[in-house]
Amino acid sequence: MDRKFFISLFILFFIFVGFVFAQKEQIRVSPKAFVMQVVGLTEVKIDYSRPGVKKRTIWGELVPYDKVWRTGANEATTMSFASDVLIEGKKLPAGKYSFFAIPTKDEWTLIFNKVADQWGAFEYNEAEDALRISVKPQSNGFQEWLTYSFTKTGDKSAIVNLEWEKLKVPFKVEVQ
Repeated sequence: MDRKFFISLFILFFIFVGFVFAQKEQIRVSPKAFVMQVVGLTEVKIDYSRPGVKKRTIWGELVPYDKVWRTGANEATTMSFASDVLIEGKKLPAGKYSFFAIPTKDEWTLIFNKVADQWGAFEYNEAEDALRISVKPQSNGFQEWLTYSFTKTGDKSAIVNLEWEKLKVPFKVEVQ
């Protein structure tokens, strides 16, 4: 009886070890990142995944024009604001939002959606939008990996920059 018990335990151990090694986490092709900036007294945080250009045509192909895009890869990009803010002069209540865009060659619609935890833009619902603004994309130096950054413009304001490939899409965040 003891021998069968130890043999069974031995077999279960190797099954468990095999299962653990099989569940090994893999490196993401588009790695997760976040950036945070305090604007005035308000913490602004952006969580996103960073796709690479990888010799692809980005604007109008990989990211089609006139369609909702998740502004990153994998999960939808999220932005959180510790207090109420103004985005390009329009009020946005404190909270966490998924961040989408509808790019075109000359103008982008930026969208802050109330459903923060989404995979990509597959379940995006316009009825849940908290705010939409229009901004102009700008030419930029080449950026292989999508990145978000902040440019401080004053004690209570900053510019958020989405940069990828040869474009930069800036928008202003202000606190009161």
